[in-house]
Amino acid sequence: MTEPAESQHHGWRDGRLAILGGGNIGLALARGLVAAGIYTPDRITITRRQAALLEEARLDGFAVQADNHGAVRTSRIVVIAVQPQQLEDVLLEIRGDLVPAEHLLISLVSGVSIAEILRHVGRHMPVVRAMPNTAIAIRESMTCLSATRTDSPALPVAAALFSAVGKTLVIPEEHMIPATALCACGIAFFLRSIRAASQGGTEIGFHPHEALLLAAQTAKGAASLLLSASGHPESEIDKVTTPRGCTIAGLNRMEHEGFSSAMIKGITTSAAKAGRLYVRHG
Repeated sequence: MTEPAESQHHGWRDGRLAILGGGNIGLALARGLVAAGIYTPDRITITRRQAALLEEARLDGFAVQADNHGAVRTSRIVVIAVQPQQLEDVLLEIRGDLVPAEHLLISLVSGVSIAEILRHVGRHMPVVRAMPNTAIAIRESMTCLSATRTDSPALPVAAALFSAVGKTLVIPEEHMIPATALCACGIAFFLRSIRAASQGGTEIGFHPHEALLLAAQTAKGAASLLLSASGHPESEIDKVTTPRGCTIAGLNRMEHEGFSSAMIKGITTSAAKAGRLYVRHG
């Protein structure tokens, strides 16, 4: 089956945006899009079963409610940002409100394929899977995108949204679970490494707040070096390692203690777990 004609998609970005699921990632997306100037808060509807928990977002000008039906009916782009175990109920709830020629559905749900989403919706319509991370709130996310067709008119629309809040990469759908581990879970992994570095800084004499600043800014600088020069980590490492120097001594001790191995195992473990988060029913 084919998607509706491309000419029918021109109004996606002109209408409202609904985010079904006002948890951490849903709120981060909303705030990031506003910070980027893509939407004003009043053009974004955020839903949550307990809408009272979105009071801060309401005070910031977002439309908040518990009614998914109303949010979908008044929007053109619908972002689903719920837990995998909640997805089926949400799709069954809103499928009567979705109009294939009018709506673009973007799923941020881990481990659920586009085919599975369409099965619950009960009709063919434009769907994009997106895997951002919480740095989307400060417009520094790494977001992976996929659709059933690489020439889908939905992909550039989704890419424009998420490029405004970080970097994007279109990938085959079968790579979305690995992307979950490396990008979404990866935020926690890199934060833990910065925390460890700051603890090391405290042990060698810095006050905790000083050590955290030094570690975080150094990590930011390291990442920026790679992104600005499109280089390889080892080439940058070579620039700060000298024969019998303190850097190589520290690196070798970290490797002896299993630093790289632990990071790799953490990522592969998260990927395996991500593939089991969604349990199909029915």
